[in-house]
Amino acid sequence: MSLNRAQKKEQTRRLLINAALAQLSDERSFGSLSLREVARQAGIAPTSFYRHFQDMDELGLTLVDEAGLTLRQLMRKARQRIESGGSAIQTSVETFMEYVTNNQNIFRLILRERSGSSRLFRAAVSREIAHFCDELADYIQSITPCDRAFARVQADAMVALVFNAGTEALEQQSGEQRRALTTKTVVQLRMVAAGSQTLRQQGAAVGGR
Repeated sequence: MSLNRAQKKEQTRRLLINAALAQLSDERSFGSLSLREVARQAGIAPTSFYRHFQDMDELGLTLVDEAGLTLRQLMRKARQRIESGGSAIQTSVETFMEYVTNNQNIFRLILRERSGSSRLFRAAVSREIAHFCDELADYIQSITPCDRAFARVQADAMVALVFNAGTEALEQQSGEQRRALTTKTVVQLRMVAAGSQTLRQQGAAVGGR
């Protein structure tokens, strides 16, 4: 069956996205990529690039948006598995680490642009991390009696730990190192959860002592 025009356009758009991802590495950032390089990798003429993206910035922002959406979808599936039994923290960390291992280039993009020179990219990454925190706060509230502000503070702390672990995972070469890192991260998150529970029982308010 032949592809219609809309399908062909989406196919070419995907080729450009994949071409940009394929050229990212530990040594090479998105900012160092050129439009011509990406178009050549995708097998299209440079002028055809503009039929799909206004410029390289729009392509980069699309990568960030897709990465955030994919990660949130994975974590939602992880929480669905938790409902049928298993440790919420263990399952979530294992899912996140698997994502980082299988998507190293896109995770590097998120890390770099989070503190990069582009205001647009910084805002896009911050927005995706905020969505991630919001969904975790929703989950915390669904299993624990606490107000929104308290749940969000706990979620922020847990997400910071997980993203730091993801950064460290990029430098791990062996499966044994990654397993040790996963175990350490699980323990750290359980400490945060236990501390949050203690504070709730003490009636502590966000911003209080």
